[in-house]
Amino acid sequence: MRTTWLGLLASMLVLGSYSTMNEAASAASLTQNTGMWMTVGEQRFAITLADNAATRALVASLPLTLDMSDLNRNEKYAILPQALPTQASKPGTIHSGDLMLYGPDTLVVFYANFVSTYAYTRLGCVEDTARLAQALGRRGVQVTLSQN
Repeated sequence: MRTTWLGLLASMLVLGSYSTMNEAASAASLTQNTGMWMTVGEQRFAITLADNAATRALVASLPLTLDMSDLNRNEKYAILPQALPTQASKPGTIHSGDLMLYGPDTLVVFYANFVSTYAYTRLGCVEDTARLAQALGRRGVQVTLSQN
């Protein structure tokens, strides 16, 4: 009986490792094939994309230049020219660099960490957030999203 459980446990570990490697490969493939850049002034930020219908629809609409307004000194937002598919959930903690969709047509990029009770559809995240808050500033800003 003990051998059976050990064999089952080993099989689960192997399958779990395969699943994790497969997910990592899929995420890398998505980023390589449909990577996105956010340009703010002279600064360019790479964005790692989530794998969902909203992200695919956003990427299909690129390039896109948006005038983004500041809200609560932790986020920039802009209304998109067209609605995107939604799959909203409450993330709880928002992280600097999170790129989200609020409702079907409001793009939000966060530049501070905080706790939120609002629901968003995750689009991706800025890879290097060290310069993000400074680049976005505390006022309205023009942001260009482009593919590779």
